Amino acid sequence: MGKIIFYEDKNFSGSHVECCNDCADLLCLLNCCNSIKVKSGSFMIYEKPNYNGNQYYLRRGEYPDFHHWMGVTECVSSCRLIPQEAGLFSMRLYERIEFGGQMMDLVDDCPSVMDRFHINDIFSCNVTSGNWLFYEHPNYRGRMYLIRPGEYKRFSEWGGRNARVGSIRRIMDY
Repeated sequence: MGKIIFYEDKNFSGSHVECCNDCADLLCLLNCCNSIKVKSGSFMIYEKPNYNGNQYYLRRGEYPDFHHWMGVTECVSSCRLIPQEAGLFSMRLYERIEFGGQMMDLVDDCPSVMDRFHINDIFSCNVTSGNWLFYEHPNYRGRMYLIRPGEYKRFSEWGGRNARVGSIRRIMDY
């Protein structure tokens, strides 16, 4: 299981809230979030309630201010526990919405979607196993999106603003 602690002030001071599971609205518990400790597990935090807005992946560690989780503001409004699954990772990527166009299988990390598959955009995907992160740019940079097992018929279903996926990484914090 996981445990994350949100603090209203920088450097782990002020009022705080502990979470061990998903929380769709932290704003009903805290006014703002200026520092975070992840005691165990890994979490995706979101700038807006109900798992919307910019996403940031946090694993065990201390984040004394929003710069340490690469946030652009101290606004954290929801979080999602990422279950740790040992074993295989598998997904199918598609160059069109609703699983159309060229299909590509992926079972490992991909630092450059363009270099590997010769495309710039992923419009849909089907994850059969494992939790993944999509990054907007190659080499695991830029906006990130949590991709859990399931079907994503279009990029908006994973929170993407567009279909640009530059790199893909498995979440393997065991």
